[in-house]
Amino acid sequence: MVADQPLWGDPEVAAHLGINVPAARSRKSRGSLPDPDDTTVPDRPRWKPATFRGWKLIGRGFRSGLCNTPTPPASFSAPDAS
Repeated sequence: MVADQPLWGDPEVAAHLGINVPAARSRKSRGSLPDPDDTTVPDRPRWKPATFRGWKLIGRGFRSGLCNTPTPPASFSAPDAS
């Protein structure tokens, strides 16, 4: 590990992930980002770029968890509820 790596704050993390800064902060507060590498300054966690190497952003986009849900065939009809 390189000791002199730059540390990323919320703007750099957001740019790397392709999201806006408020979204990055929201994900950070929900625990959806990796643990920070530097927490010496309260309320200003920092990450090394290598921390995000190979890490995947989960839940990107509106209701993205539904994208793998199979679509019923066109001939499918739901059972009558009556």
